[in-house]
Amino acid sequence: MLDHLNTPNAGNEGLMLAESLRAAGLTTHAVRALLANGELVRIRRGIYALGDTWRGAENDDKYRLFVRATDLAAERPLLLSHQSAAALHGLPIIGPWPQVVHAINNDTAGGSSARFTTSHRSVVEPETVIVNGCAVTTLARTLIDVAASSTFLVGVTMTDHALRVEQERANEQRRRGAVGAPPLSKDDLYEELARVHPRTGGAQARRVIQFANPLSANPGESLSRVRMEELGFEIPELQVLFVVKGREYWVDFFWRSVSKIGEFDGKIKYTRGAILGDRHPSEVVVVEKNRENLLRPGVSSFDRWDWDTAYSPRRFYEFLLEHGVPRA
Repeated sequence: MLDHLNTPNAGNEGLMLAESLRAAGLTTHAVRALLANGELVRIRRGIYALGDTWRGAENDDKYRLFVRATDLAAERPLLLSHQSAAALHGLPIIGPWPQVVHAINNDTAGGSSARFTTSHRSVVEPETVIVNGCAVTTLARTLIDVAASSTFLVGVTMTDHALRVEQERANEQRRRGAVGAPPLSKDDLYEELARVHPRTGGAQARRVIQFANPLSANPGESLSRVRMEELGFEIPELQVLFVVKGREYWVDFFWRSVSKIGEFDGKIKYTRGAILGDRHPSEVVVVEKNRENLLRPGVSSFDRWDWDTAYSPRRFYEFLLEHGVPRA
């Protein structure tokens, strides 16, 4: 029966509407059978996804499917905002995504919540862009809304990522000799914050912008810096270059005052991602160990920590204290 799903699945990037299934010749009974055996999953009433697609998706992708399904199911067009816009912009989150879809709707009285959507009023009419067929707030506006309404950690993680990706995009365009939009900058975010002037959370949004750093290479490094800030430790320099025996090596964190290197050791490095490429994980481990052995003699210490350590304030505090990271 999966052959019948190829056509309705092709038109909406993984989402299938009930009318598409009917047009493909599937009766209500057939759809119920597909749901029962797991070949189909209902995302919203009348909107489905392939069971294998849903089960194999990361949480980010599942939330994006839910957001897009909710947009399709809406009685009138939605303007997606906050974390929902962030998800479609491809921004990462630390912690769970919300269980509702956020949208801006000035027809609501002071903001309202329904079963699947939370609506927000906006003093300033937001600019919009189209992402995956959905109307969403611009990247700058999305970052301001998230920074003002979420935790400091979530705001920094998303803003770090956006600033880094924007710089990478602009650098790639320059390498190709292409002319494109300038990269999003902190100045752009300060201007957007002044324009939006959120009723609450403005001070936190400004703090997020000030703290954000495009040199933070991944959410684990953002998490580490936020924890250091919260726990009262000195914020290190990021992505510092060392030259050993004529070769260049970049390190995640460097405390120059005590000549200490620190690295966030995410498991993704050894399982998947660009750094792994076509190499076996054991090969990456050996390369990392050899790199550490070359760098260690030139500094006072070289310490690594993992996701679980950084995520726990207590464990990370004890780790930083034990390993001599200077206090702020």
